[in-house]
Amino acid sequence: MDNLTPRKIVEELDKYIIGQRQAKKAVAIAMRNRWRRQRLSPELKDEVLPKNIIMIGPTGVGKTEIARRLSKLANAPFVKVEASKFTEVGYVGRDVESMIRDLAEISISMVKTEHVEKVHEKAKTLAEERLLDLLLPPPRTAREVVPEEEEKEKHRETRERLRMQLREGKLDNRYVDIEVKEKIIPFGVVSNVGLEDLEINLKEMLGNFLPEKAKRKKVKVPEALLIIQQEEANKLIDMDKVTKEAIDRVEQSGIVFVDEIDKIASRGHAHGPDVSREGVQRDLLPIVEGTTVTTKYGPVKTEHILFIAAGAFHMSKPSDLIPELQGRFPIRVELDALGKDEFIRILTEPYNALIKQYRALLSTEDVMIEFTKDSVDEIAGIAAHVNEKTENIGARRLHTVLEKLLEDISFEAPEKKNGKLLIDKKYVREKLSEIVKDEDLSRYIL
Repeated sequence: MDNLTPRKIVEELDKYIIGQRQAKKAVAIAMRNRWRRQRLSPELKDEVLPKNIIMIGPTGVGKTEIARRLSKLANAPFVKVEASKFTEVGYVGRDVESMIRDLAEISISMVKTEHVEKVHEKAKTLAEERLLDLLLPPPRTAREVVPEEEEKEKHRETRERLRMQLREGKLDNRYVDIEVKEKIIPFGVVSNVGLEDLEINLKEMLGNFLPEKAKRKKVKVPEALLIIQQEEANKLIDMDKVTKEAIDRVEQSGIVFVDEIDKIASRGHAHGPDVSREGVQRDLLPIVEGTTVTTKYGPVKTEHILFIAAGAFHMSKPSDLIPELQGRFPIRVELDALGKDEFIRILTEPYNALIKQYRALLSTEDVMIEFTKDSVDEIAGIAAHVNEKTENIGARRLHTVLEKLLEDISFEAPEKKNGKLLIDKKYVREKLSEIVKDEDLSRYIL
């Protein structure tokens, strides 16, 4: 994190997201402020709260992608939730606190994976020894009879030969019997929305009283090695330490992305669904302001979690949110709608550019496709045109246009071994001109 200056963060985001300079700048500063906060004195550290962000912009312009890539850069626990899914009068949804419980689960999983990677080599060695014991059990001897040195040496040599064969993959087709321990739960709670946590907690609580049942499985050697390695790794890691580290990571560097926040903005009426919308906002308020949420791993404080909200705000505006919630999102950035020029860059520039993806997918069938410069220009133009004439769904329109364009090629690819195809402007027009001309057809197909 020390090397991630705001400029560097923006450069990293540029590799995947085209444009949206203001939004990238805002999230880069928010991320760097976290790093700065960690270097303050303990008294001042608790006083510095994160500056939450509202992203305003149409669908398909990169709001979610910016938040997701940011969390990957910072190796921070990240959860995306939709504001309209939460419980209130008129809404059947989840309890608002569940977003923090989900974030805790993700953090536990992240930290556990990191700890498992640290003990990977040791677990692998232990798993190999256990598997060799299964493949070649040690010589059985009566208690009073001491095994001959010669027999011990012979067993050691055979074991080393087996070890070499195991490492070279010569035993991959052999089957072994292994014991897998699992807790048998005699019943399941009929789960309803919002009761998932109750079911999990009940199962865990009852699981502690129930004995572990060993189940025998016959599996191939590589699978057996993985199962045993996982068991050994779980024995080597300290789950109390993992839990403590994971909770700390949620509290200090967790990111919650609240999408569709405009759907819970009320429009000034005091009856009907607006009452419910305002209720959801009031439920969100304590979480964003800072409260303690009880999770099965212990209490989690939300004061220093970074909240990034996003919405199109077509039918409402940020000032329609209740004043208390507005005050908790001091930074507002507007994202630009995307046009033809941005689409050309999206198709070719990012690391995960769509044209690169389709090229790679079809190369698995030994079909090489090449796009000429004018074909990319035409695809971007068509996507921009359809967005203007029908719903503007931003860069997502490129997925639908490309999928329609390459439909026949994808279908026939398995028969065209070592095929080479050049996609030019003429080909693009042939495939898509009818759909573009007929507005009703493009409304349904693209």
